[in-house]
Amino acid sequence: MTTNTHWRKSEQYLMLSSTTQKGGCYDIYPAFHLPENLLFVGFESLAQKFVSSKILVIDGFIGVFFEDFREKLDAELTKQGIDAEWIDLGKSYKEASDIEELIAPFLGGDDPIFGKRTTLSLLDFFNAEKLAETKPVLNKKLKIVYGCGASLLGLQGTLIYLDVPKNEIQFRSRAGSIANLGAAHANDPKSMYKRFYFVDWVVLNKHKQDILPQIDIFIDAQRPEEPVWLDGNVFRNTIKIMAENVFRVRPWFEPGAWGGNWIKEHIAGLNKNVPNYAWSFELIVPENGLLLESSGKLLEFSFDCLMFLEGKSVLGDCYEQFGNEFPIRFDFLDTFDGGNLSIQCHPRLEYMNKHFGEKFTQEETYYILDTKDNADVYLGFQDDIEPKIFRSALEKSFRDSEPVEIEKFVLKHKASKHDLFLIPPGTIHGSGTNNLVLEISSTPYIFTFKMYDWLRLDLDGKPRPININRGMDNLYFDRKGDYVTRNLISKPVKIDEGNHWVLYHLPTHENHLYDVYRYHFTGEIEIETLNKCHVLSLVEGSRIELYTKNGIRQRFAYAETFVVPAAAKSYRISNLSGSEAILVMAFVK
Repeated sequence: MTTNTHWRKSEQYLMLSSTTQKGGCYDIYPAFHLPENLLFVGFESLAQKFVSSKILVIDGFIGVFFEDFREKLDAELTKQGIDAEWIDLGKSYKEASDIEELIAPFLGGDDPIFGKRTTLSLLDFFNAEKLAETKPVLNKKLKIVYGCGASLLGLQGTLIYLDVPKNEIQFRSRAGSIANLGAAHANDPKSMYKRFYFVDWVVLNKHKQDILPQIDIFIDAQRPEEPVWLDGNVFRNTIKIMAENVFRVRPWFEPGAWGGNWIKEHIAGLNKNVPNYAWSFELIVPENGLLLESSGKLLEFSFDCLMFLEGKSVLGDCYEQFGNEFPIRFDFLDTFDGGNLSIQCHPRLEYMNKHFGEKFTQEETYYILDTKDNADVYLGFQDDIEPKIFRSALEKSFRDSEPVEIEKFVLKHKASKHDLFLIPPGTIHGSGTNNLVLEISSTPYIFTFKMYDWLRLDLDGKPRPININRGMDNLYFDRKGDYVTRNLISKPVKIDEGNHWVLYHLPTHENHLYDVYRYHFTGEIEIETLNKCHVLSLVEGSRIELYTKNGIRQRFAYAETFVVPAAAKSYRISNLSGSEAILVMAFVK
């Protein structure tokens, strides 16, 4: 399996174009199954598709190796006796310096992490005169326009879209093999990511949404030698079916300064030659993809395609509120034999709107999936907290590299399996070591203000950014003492039961946009969506099988997260574990 190459830097394996995963355990490549022979692999099959074409428009996302794609497809077209004229849309960009000036208001100046979501469109990156000159003169020769935004020329031809998963975009940026949109060259990976998040992905997602209904061929371009593709109508029909039944995104995994060993030891198929795995992106949909499988072949597409085409079916009664932004995320934080997370907080809603341009903020909970050796969670302030003294201690630590006796200021709570700790915006918190946290949250995911990080370095040997000022601007210092135990540690309430099952409500904070329920069952349960989208995870038990009203059947294993869209209406789940299964479910209130 491929890990690091000259064009990709990661210890994660590059996904294969075909599946070898066996059922029955956590699946790192979960796929929605299509009928046979609907996915195709390679440039030869693509070239054969274009034998009678007159115009090809090859659009795509940032991170695609467009020149490499052109070279390989052109070689196959030549074998078919086709002499094509290629037009590079990238030559129509504004000068890189002009683009830097254009996007500067959205990049947060010297801030190493945070910017503000751009209001620009993809067209703003192009020189109007150059763009007009790029439009080809049509004749008998096959004309191929290629590059991010190729469809902006408005040519009537076969529209092809090349997609690359967000994790692979980051691995390519770490290798320096790609640059940001309109940039002259690659930059350091962290500054590239900031520009991706606040600028490139925003404008390219808007563009993708505009052209998805017209795409004739969709291509997964994460393997440069083996593009996997399918017909555009099949793609859209499949997404419609997924949005009315059930799906699970492809998770991806990252090491971190505090990371642990639970994921390495419990999830098969991952590269074990890593220092740790700190995160699993179980459902962080701005970066996750979805997999399709047909005749053993695999194709990945970005989650936003599902929302752009079928968002209302997915979200149901909260679609008017969130539109195409999926509101809930699930992820794992692994500190087994690792370290404490930073002492941190997340922005209040008004701060999030004003400073980062986000519509909603980071409202978290820690569901404790597993623990060992007297694990703890830091949450809330001591009763005698004095903000000025707290700030002074943090600033002195940062300035003089001296440790802080953090428990003088922050409460520490024993963590046990199936506890739910509530972390509304503005709450001081952090997981301690020896936890596997299932983090149930609203979707925003990079807006963490680290205020104390135990004086450690990041995996690159550099200090991790500290945001004491931003944290102090957002903290609620009245979340302390008894308030924490009364209001920030959820107390399960039995609300229903039947033959072989019990349903509990795990109340969340009044500032959380989502609620959490938990099913305990030994046999079968039936659930109605009531026009709500359900996000679920199997937190106890080995296997379950889900049946939708529309006839889709899918099995899920321990620790897997999956989504039942509102349009599914109702579904049944059978426990195949041989012992009690426990299922956590979250949905918008």
